[in-house]
Amino acid sequence: MTDPVFYGCGFPYRAVGDLPGKLIVLEGTDGVGRSTQIGLLRKWLEDSGYAVSDTGLRRSALTQFGLDQAKVGHTLGRQTMSLFYATDFADRLENQIIPALKAGFYVLSDRYFYSIIARDIVRGANREWAKNVYGFALKPDVVYYLRADIPTLVSRMVYGRGFNYWESGMDIRCADNLYDSFCVYQGRVIQEFDLMTEEYGFETIDANRPVNAVFEELKTRIRPLLETA
Repeated sequence: MTDPVFYGCGFPYRAVGDLPGKLIVLEGTDGVGRSTQIGLLRKWLEDSGYAVSDTGLRRSALTQFGLDQAKVGHTLGRQTMSLFYATDFADRLENQIIPALKAGFYVLSDRYFYSIIARDIVRGANREWAKNVYGFALKPDVVYYLRADIPTLVSRMVYGRGFNYWESGMDIRCADNLYDSFCVYQGRVIQEFDLMTEEYGFETIDANRPVNAVFEELKTRIRPLLETA
């Protein structure tokens, strides 16, 4: 990415300059396997001789502790949470993602702002307002949307880390128990991702399949990007 493109005005107070690195984003719902694939991709790229940096939601030193603490009590308001995540994203973009891209790194992002928008809209935010908040966001080189159906996600949660309050949308009471609320909430998030696919140019990957099958497809799709570096 030598000629950076932003969704809006970018950072008006800062000239970004050339970004020779590549920004690769993996999007998708909770339990879809993004983090697993990020780990596999990082090892593959590093073993192939590329410099790699990875990032994801709630990894800003500025906001991580406060955001984590705010979510513990299950009392975080919808707009406050939205702006907390926007601050987290802005700090990581300016101080982690862009510097890594300037240094020529391949940046793997476990989610980008699309997840935040989807969750905000499901929680009642105005669609255009939610999008406009991220007018400073850099356009990635590619976004892979890992898409799995609800039964697959439920199975992975049951046999994995289990259901939690926020991933089940219990703050907006999609149902009166974690299991049913998870199904309703994640279904609504999937609907938002599906709507974004054409608008933002997502490349959809079937994530109902085993980990290695998804990984092999990701490698196949990423190889042409490596050849343009």
